[in-house]
Amino acid sequence: MNLKSILPFSHDLLTRIILPGDTVVDATIGNGHDTAFLANLVGVNGRVFGFDIQQEAIDATTQLLTEKRVASQVTLLHESHANMAELLPQQTEIKVAIFNLGYLPGGDKTITTLADSTIKAIESALSLLTIGGIVILVIYHGHPEGQTEKSAVLNYAEALPQEQFHVLEYRFINQRNNPPFVIAIEKRKTKPVPTK
Repeated sequence: MNLKSILPFSHDLLTRIILPGDTVVDATIGNGHDTAFLANLVGVNGRVFGFDIQQEAIDATTQLLTEKRVASQVTLLHESHANMAELLPQQTEIKVAIFNLGYLPGGDKTITTLADSTIKAIESALSLLTIGGIVILVIYHGHPEGQTEKSAVLNYAEALPQEQFHVLEYRFINQRNNPPFVIAIEKRKTKPVPTK
């Protein structure tokens, strides 16, 4: 297939924008695959901050980072991504934040990301972004809470002022079973981020 599927598309965006030494956020570490990918991109002089509310995700990610020998540039926080702005060091600027919304693959499907905390986390990420930085949202919505979250995220993203942000939606429109899709938000100017 010549068209990139969802995860390769999001990783291509990450590869295009992240440079060694950058600071980035994995807002939903899950099993750690994006965290490790980010750690390789920022290199030993960069920093990755990863968030997850499930100890299972922290443990799986810690093991993967150790195996891939990139743990030294990663700080994992057993916290909600909604608290991102309060938990990152003061005056932190980030190049990228990536979210994989839904539930932990292979984990408890009743524990999912939620619309309100996700919107708060997106607002925080946008306020911390450098000019030209990107927030990537991979939206898995094949479950009831996912439908609610998808609507909230789309409404929020569509209302962002185009003078301050470019907002892109990337999805396959003829696939069955609620396929995931990507929203990418690029910061164009520094102005107060709209709140809900």
